[in-house]
Amino acid sequence: MKKYLNLFDLSQKVNYKTEVLSGLTVALALVPEAVAFAMIAGFSPLIGLYAAFVMGLVTSIFGGRPGMISGATGAVAVIFVGLIVQLKEMSPTISPEEILQYVFATVILAGVLQIIFGVLRLGKFIRLVPHSVMFGFVNGLAIIIFMAQFPNFYQKGGEALLETPQLLIMGGLVLLTMLIIWGLPKITKAFPSSLAAIIVVTAIVMIFDVDTLTIAGTLNEGETIKGGFPPFGIPTIPLNMKSFLTILPFASIVAGVGLIESLLTLNLVDEITQTRGRGNKEAVAQGTANILSGLFSGMGGCAMIGQSLINTSNGARARLSGIVAAVMLLVFIMFGSGLIEKLPMASLVGLMFMVAIGTFEWASFKVFNKMPKSDILVMVVVTLITVFLHNLALAVLIGVIISALVFAWDNAKRIRARKYVDENGVKHYEIYGPLFFGSTAVFQEKFDVQNDPTEVVIDFEESRVVDMSAIEALNRLTERYLKQGKKVHLKHLSADCRKLLKNADKLIDVNVMEDPTYKIVADKI
Repeated sequence: MKKYLNLFDLSQKVNYKTEVLSGLTVALALVPEAVAFAMIAGFSPLIGLYAAFVMGLVTSIFGGRPGMISGATGAVAVIFVGLIVQLKEMSPTISPEEILQYVFATVILAGVLQIIFGVLRLGKFIRLVPHSVMFGFVNGLAIIIFMAQFPNFYQKGGEALLETPQLLIMGGLVLLTMLIIWGLPKITKAFPSSLAAIIVVTAIVMIFDVDTLTIAGTLNEGETIKGGFPPFGIPTIPLNMKSFLTILPFASIVAGVGLIESLLTLNLVDEITQTRGRGNKEAVAQGTANILSGLFSGMGGCAMIGQSLINTSNGARARLSGIVAAVMLLVFIMFGSGLIEKLPMASLVGLMFMVAIGTFEWASFKVFNKMPKSDILVMVVVTLITVFLHNLALAVLIGVIISALVFAWDNAKRIRARKYVDENGVKHYEIYGPLFFGSTAVFQEKFDVQNDPTEVVIDFEESRVVDMSAIEALNRLTERYLKQGKKVHLKHLSADCRKLLKNADKLIDVNVMEDPTYKIVADKI
């Protein structure tokens, strides 16, 4: 347990002042987003705030990426909208409290699935996400963060823009916030510029009694962020297969979306901090946090890229900042709700605008003309899906699939054979390039079975037999030589492949003495 309880990362020098102030800034930024995400699914603001507290605290202590912030997220909230619709179709008279119990149960099951993912050490599969997908993912998120701030410039209900004086005031305060965040680090880095901007803008609004939108103004009538410690309770849903099958698909999506967002955010923070996080440990921490979130009246969540970037841009690198953010969020809920509700939204909108600007990969434009067309396509597709569908998991999945298909197509064309006949009349085929499902057809065309001499050597020293499609291609090829009564020698072919070849004990001579140590993907079939 010692490695999990190393809260302050004593292996590296920690700037406690930076960590605490950054944590306070993040806590302030968490409030409006947690409230907004809870409202997306039609929950009370406290359901989102409790989730942000539990998720933030647990992942900060036990997670695999110090400095990364987790909480209630929009991607997870949207999934619950589908669950609520299905529950109402199944039981039109279901009460809001009963719906919440199903939501909490779904969050707990999603946490269990995430822990299983981490225990099985499947976090390594995040390496399959190409850089072009990361570009598209990050750019799409930046645009979403930017666009998500615009409702604050509209009248409540989104029917019309604020009246001209209010709109000008709002815009001016937002610009002032952005100016402070941009300019203060050029003067001094002794104090986080984001927190300074929030304090200055809030002070101006309060001292001069400026008529502008506050956090309280974003809440529905009768709602508040004031509450107590998150209440504990085991979800009370019918313990039967029908309930399990109802929540399982949504729990799986919550688990998948949460892990994809968290592991991609982890990679992004790794690049920024020039350090390396632990994906499997983060998966277990995310799962544990979701289980506890469901038990303590929270809607679950995952890593938050916006708040994580606020934290790292403030210079926070240890676990302490995340712990402070979670604890201060609870303090706001229990004791400081009246003050927090008076914070001007302009200060938080300006902060999130700067986060969006800092998140966007502007370097992607510099290399746009130098990137392969396939990478440009992947980047654009992932960005568009992220922006218009708000489905990050689908965007990443489609990006990976397109990249994989392009890679397979390119490699399918690269297989070739160098042919010659030696002084003994034996024909040699030296194979170059990977043999896999995409290249098997081209591979078969390389051989002239009918006109070849009675003895043939096929050398795989510069090739790799990758999958079962390749094994089957070898079987078909050797069967063709077998029908012609010709002897085939397979050199530098692994023992794994030899075991899977149907004709290996007939007319095929496999040179095991020179086998490399590599194995095919299907070696355990």
